[in-house]
Amino acid sequence: MRYLRDFLTKKDITKTLIYPHLKCSKQEGIILRNMVNALLEGESEVGVFELLQQCNFAVPKQDSAKNTIETSKERALLLTKPNEQKKTLSQKLQLIDHLMLIKSLLDSGWIRLSDFSYIKDSGIKDISLLELLPFDVCLSPSFYTLLEKGSLRFEFPTNAPYNDHLEYLTDQFLRINLLGKLSFETKNSSNAKVTAQISAQIHSLEEHIKARLNLTKNEISIHKLINDCHLSPKEEIIFFALLKEEYYGGDGYYRDMNNLIELVSQSEYDKIKNRILLDEKSPLVQKQLLDYGETLNAFGGIVRTFFIPEEILHKIIKDSPKKRQAKVSLATALEDQEIFELLEPKTSFKDIILPKATKTMLESILKQVDSKVIARLKEWGIRDKNKGIEAKILFYGAAGTGKTLSAQGIAKALKKPILSFDCSKILSMYVGESEKNVRKIFETYKEIAKKIKKEPVLLLDEADQFLSTRISSISSAEKMHNQMQNIFLEQIERFSGVLIATTNLVEMIDSAFSRRFNYKIEFKRPNIQERELLWLKYLPKNAAYKIPAESLAKELAHYDLSGAQIALVIKNTAYKVATMEDPIFCKDDFVQAIKREMQSNFDGQKSVGFTFEPQEFSQKS
Repeated sequence: MRYLRDFLTKKDITKTLIYPHLKCSKQEGIILRNMVNALLEGESEVGVFELLQQCNFAVPKQDSAKNTIETSKERALLLTKPNEQKKTLSQKLQLIDHLMLIKSLLDSGWIRLSDFSYIKDSGIKDISLLELLPFDVCLSPSFYTLLEKGSLRFEFPTNAPYNDHLEYLTDQFLRINLLGKLSFETKNSSNAKVTAQISAQIHSLEEHIKARLNLTKNEISIHKLINDCHLSPKEEIIFFALLKEEYYGGDGYYRDMNNLIELVSQSEYDKIKNRILLDEKSPLVQKQLLDYGETLNAFGGIVRTFFIPEEILHKIIKDSPKKRQAKVSLATALEDQEIFELLEPKTSFKDIILPKATKTMLESILKQVDSKVIARLKEWGIRDKNKGIEAKILFYGAAGTGKTLSAQGIAKALKKPILSFDCSKILSMYVGESEKNVRKIFETYKEIAKKIKKEPVLLLDEADQFLSTRISSISSAEKMHNQMQNIFLEQIERFSGVLIATTNLVEMIDSAFSRRFNYKIEFKRPNIQERELLWLKYLPKNAAYKIPAESLAKELAHYDLSGAQIALVIKNTAYKVATMEDPIFCKDDFVQAIKREMQSNFDGQKSVGFTFEPQEFSQKS
């Protein structure tokens, strides 16, 4: 890591080896250096405002004799501990003056916004400077390449024949990566230079693949299959994108129809025109090179998920000298089972609003299951070297207080998918075979983890009946229930990985179960300050209000609602307001919805979890 060390240790940023390639100002170089330092501390994403603070751009040398910052230590205190020494308005404005540096780095492609969902339609080029303040930024793949190799030139080894189909696939999968990168940059960046560089890399790689194929004497089964089916260049790209998902067990991004179409499209018109590539009469479907399943989304629409049939996969890998089996994706592994629901952890843990004590405890758990900490414990002999991250966590508390959402936040922080099982269904689903099927829950989890070569977080939602105190009785039904609990206790004891169970009835938990959990965390109903934050978080950002949203949130926070109730009230009110000729949110509309919600005795019913995305609500019941 010669270039990395040089970039971090050389006093003058302009004298570093990669600086000539950056073509940026000295201050922009300092921002990049601070982001690399944060990366080495485990922070891949940094808030824009915090980043400018760390760079010491806004500290005045001497405003007056009274306000002189005399030492570098005091300057650091001002920047790192804003609560101990409050910033003046002048200092805050100086920070904002440097937002152009962030915009310039975004335009040049060295950094990118962590979340594009808010601006995906317009792109970076149209975002205003002040809009950048609440965002997090991260280093771009281009900067990582520059930092590692010292150059962005894409150099291939000397052309040589392909020894087997795996070498050919390696080049084709690299091509898909570059095409995906080009699609992303085209949509979200105004920097023509970056897109031109990626386009040149793709062209060079395609020429490299052609040259190697011309030198190859042995038949490459995949290449022959593509030629025999007479696939067009765009159909070929779609096929390899799906094949990449099958081989590497990705997150299912290229199983989605829109993402596949976007990969081969340069404009909105192209996207419309290219949809024919994936309809029922397309060559890819007609020749059975791919297939799809259809599901209903939360809004009643039909979603198609594409995959490559098993017989095609076997045909492709039959000539492999090592008989290597393709890694199965999570989506494929879940197709043949009805036990688990796959939850996509979209909300970052830091964005979840919880009581301070609860959040502190969760942060402590995340630190203890950090890969660096686990490695240290293994080195000391405290942890088994053959085991990965392990934690058994119990969340307990009233309905709607964020238990399921926090489980998703933990999964996102650990970069793991999350498999959820609704424990309330166990008796109705498996009458007469409950004991057998409790084992099946854990056996199915292990089979899925083995297929995808990764251990998802296991969420046992509403585990009240599993965890409740066992009953001393002679009735056959109660004996069956006790036996089911005993098996559940045994399976938790043997479980290896991250398991999270949620319950509303902590007072009835059997002590034997309580001892099996490493961590037990209480989720309390939000207080008035937390409710105000929840209202502010969930209120639609682009709506019109009769009074400012901040004032509205402050007034509505006096109603004793849970986070889930607040989300539901906002959703119901939004549906009502959206039908009005003059759609303006008023306090009275919310109050009416609140009264209906409180009269319905929501907390006495089965809990309902809500997650919130900007300008959109999704419900899980």
